[in-house]
Amino acid sequence: MPEFLNIELMNWEDFLDLVIKFVFNLLVILYVVRILYYKTTPRKDYLFTFILISQVVYFMVMLLENINVNMGFALGLFAIFSMLRYRTRQVPIREMTYLFLTIGISVINGLANRRVSYAELVLTNILLVGITYMMERVFLLRHEIRRVIIYENIDLIKPDKQQELIRDLEERTGLKINRVEVGRIDYLRDSARVFIYYFERDNQPSLIDDPLVGETDDDD
Repeated sequence: MPEFLNIELMNWEDFLDLVIKFVFNLLVILYVVRILYYKTTPRKDYLFTFILISQVVYFMVMLLENINVNMGFALGLFAIFSMLRYRTRQVPIREMTYLFLTIGISVINGLANRRVSYAELVLTNILLVGITYMMERVFLLRHEIRRVIIYENIDLIKPDKQQELIRDLEERTGLKINRVEVGRIDYLRDSARVFIYYFERDNQPSLIDDPLVGETDDDD
């Protein structure tokens, strides 16, 4: 086999293995993020992230397969990517789960070697996609989202005026609200932290940028 600087110019067997698994992995990832995720939550930023990170991980695993690396290094690399968090904005749990799923699928497809048959590889991917489909389309048909609003009309936060509070919040946000919870009340500023819950499919994909609206989770 011809070499250049002690590196083979072409290894057809490994090259075909790389291409075939890449196409297979890309098709699985596209179905998961484009069909299952994006149709429920049309967020192009996360779609972009899921596809690119999954393919980068796949190529890293495939190319590192030919290098003598120990299992600890491989697990450490997987852990770093799987626990990745963006510092500019907190990533919701659902999106983090999809990120972990796409990384996991890419690692499985990339680490598959001659001791793993194509039947086993295909079955593993089908099971992962099938479980995701069942959870997304069958058991979790309606995805409830929570958002935090700093609300200044504290006269409506009383329990007996909850319906009036919901109507006022719906007019302000343009959302069909399912339920509300009142959090911390600041009587000095005449404001309260109100948690609104709404079903994603009943509303637009996301709220219009509003200074009164906060992040979705972990803002108690």
